[in-house]
Amino acid sequence: MPSIYDAIIEDHNRHRDLLDRIARTEGDSKDRREAWDEFYRDVKSHSAAEEETFYSKLMTQTWGQDAARHSVHEHAEMDEILEELREMDMSSPGWLTRFKTLKHDYEHHMEEEENEVFTRAKEVIGKEENDSFGQKFLTRKSKEMDLIEEKREDALED
Repeated sequence: MPSIYDAIIEDHNRHRDLLDRIARTEGDSKDRREAWDEFYRDVKSHSAAEEETFYSKLMTQTWGQDAARHSVHEHAEMDEILEELREMDMSSPGWLTRFKTLKHDYEHHMEEEENEVFTRAKEVIGKEENDSFGQKFLTRKSKEMDLIEEKREDALED
């Protein structure tokens, strides 16, 4: 069972690979669509699970409240771009331009989490809880994967 940090980094590495794969594609191709669909679903479920398990625990600390708010705000910004991209024509130049913004912002977010947030988080989620939080994250991520369309429909109604 991976620790919470290993589980998140494993996702981040997969997301980096998918971002690079998407960036190498052109137009509304099968490769772009498949990589995009996998990226979209995995990032949506990852972010929700991260907020509900990892960041909710960090908020028990004063410094963690600011870190969590900052990261959740970045999640919300990226979620808006994900939804914009989902609705755009993948073969349009605007799609690629917007995707490059998402790629840049998300790569920055992942680096910030791994290099800054994790260092402080280990004061709150130490070795004795690493594995249990890793399992909570993975379990929640799996549930969130099943809720993506339902949450999207709810958001569209708002």
